[in-house]
Amino acid sequence: MSRVCELTGKKAMVGNNVSHAMNKTKRKFDANLVKKRFYIPEEDKWITLKVSTSAIKNINKKGISAVIKEAREKGFLNK
Repeated sequence: MSRVCELTGKKAMVGNNVSHAMNKTKRKFDANLVKKRFYIPEEDKWITLKVSTSAIKNINKKGISAVIKEAREKGFLNK
């Protein structure tokens, strides 16, 4: 499975490792993803999502229902 946040769509970025001699080699910056279960009271069920830690902060702030609704509108969540 790909390393993409299911709520925000965050994925890996590409950059450089830079040595003291300023030599540059390609590297990948992965998104900080966590597999987490959330309870949805409207549907009375649990779902497991692979989300970034910033998405977890959004859920704590706005609530799981509002965040899932936004993700479905943007086309990130298919569940």
